[in-house]
Amino acid sequence: MSSTVSQLPPGKAPQLRVMPMPSDANVYGDVFGGWIMAQVDIAGSLPATRRANGRVATIAVNSFLFKNPVFVGDLLSFYADIVKVGNTSITVNVEVYAERNRLQTEIVKVTEATLTYVATDENRKPRPLPPLDPVREAGASPAI
Repeated sequence: MSSTVSQLPPGKAPQLRVMPMPSDANVYGDVFGGWIMAQVDIAGSLPATRRANGRVATIAVNSFLFKNPVFVGDLLSFYADIVKVGNTSITVNVEVYAERNRLQTEIVKVTEATLTYVATDENRKPRPLPPLDPVREAGASPAI
């Protein structure tokens, strides 16, 4: 089940980094899958929000795979990449890596998921995506 890797994905910046706390886990220190799913949803929404230039809503969890357990004290890095863009929808792939025993630098891929978001207007109804903005796609912060 373990898929230890030597380093985090090179040349990519994580969308989100977080360390689960005891309140995020069961009595054995295993982090709840639902907590991980919520963090994946947040991480995936960040590039979707940038691409939509505004509000998005999660409309589908296309796939979700827990590859390894997550423990209290792991430092999680969430990498999210847009893999498909439709008229109103954006599909994002999210990969999650755990840095364990950070003194020994053990890095394990713990989760991978694909989620679809839809751009919404002020009435929370689907809206067309704006034309591609090369500056925003290059990583500039959205003005939201």
